[in-house]
Amino acid sequence: MTDRLSELSAAGVAIWLDDLSRTRLSSGGLDQLRREKHVAGVTTNPTIFAKALSDADEYNWQLRDLALRGVEVEEAVRVLTTYDVRWACDVMRPSYEKSGGIDGRVSIEVDPRLAHESERTVAEAKALWWLIDRPNLFIKIPATEAGLPAITATLAEGISVNVTLIFGLDRYSQVMEAFLAGLEQAKANGHDLSKIGSVASFFVSRVDTEVDKRLEKLGSDEAKALRGKAAVANAQLAYERYGEVFSSDRWQALADAGAHPQRPLWASTSTKNPDYRDVIYVEQLIAPGTVNTMPESVIHAYADHGETRPDTITGSYDAARKVFTDLEAVGVDMADVIEVLEREGVEKFEASWLELLDGVRKSLESAAQGAGTPGRAAKGNAKAAAKAGGNA
Repeated sequence: MTDRLSELSAAGVAIWLDDLSRTRLSSGGLDQLRREKHVAGVTTNPTIFAKALSDADEYNWQLRDLALRGVEVEEAVRVLTTYDVRWACDVMRPSYEKSGGIDGRVSIEVDPRLAHESERTVAEAKALWWLIDRPNLFIKIPATEAGLPAITATLAEGISVNVTLIFGLDRYSQVMEAFLAGLEQAKANGHDLSKIGSVASFFVSRVDTEVDKRLEKLGSDEAKALRGKAAVANAQLAYERYGEVFSSDRWQALADAGAHPQRPLWASTSTKNPDYRDVIYVEQLIAPGTVNTMPESVIHAYADHGETRPDTITGSYDAARKVFTDLEAVGVDMADVIEVLEREGVEKFEASWLELLDGVRKSLESAAQGAGTPGRAAKGNAKAAAKAGGNA
């Protein structure tokens, strides 16, 4: 049988899983995907954790212990999520070692409510790095305006970063600038650049969702003919910018000091429109040195019927630029599209974080009552929670 996922990996695309849960870890499911489906990394976000903690009973013992210790809800969330990410880092460690530290990475996001506060973002990134204490960890920082200096400052501390919620080309260029500046500062601070990793998570399908909505509203035949083209064109032009930056003399000086490139990571690659091919955002974004993070359903779909062609990005740049020209001609303001998507991206993760906090709060209250200590879940302190990160 054809191993389509192996072919995809051989074409230079690292396959990462966009999901994590305690059940996936305890059942051995994540390790199975690593061994059998070429999964070489894991990404998480507040939405993923909100779903995981609402679905599984496997968190109950830990919730009970946290309730007995009187840990506050926000620190309880950190204990629960860092426990899973630390475990996932250990599961993915063979991929990390085999790839020389390139893959085998697991991401955890800073509190999305800090997306517009640079210094607090850096402080939380450092706290998560210390708490999880695994070399194959990525700290996810959103690519907001306030996120850009936080990215540089975090990398300067020798901490590996997954930059998330990138939608537009200009912001992506700013992210790569923040990465280069961060590595230059890390080098000046005496850090080993070969140990620092980074990816830039460029969101894909959400672009089509927003643009297609506007094209439908415009209603002309010319507008409708452009449906389903914006997202891939946007990502293809991002890869062009990646090639320019990472062939520069400035980058070469860092590479000579042991640095690894900040790879483009295609995020949000599940197809939202059922009229589109379910693996479109994988097949049309194949190029060396990229990452595609997929829900498990997309991984299995590609294994079943994905078509791997060598490099479906390089050479597409002129056609991609024409898509943007045509979108502008029919009345789609792409600058506004990108602004809306960034704002909504942060808002959605904030909403998921609040949902996560609310769910854990209720679970702590229930666990406290079951343990005969009503009300203690509302007490406690951050120091107790930080200690729990090592052994709870």
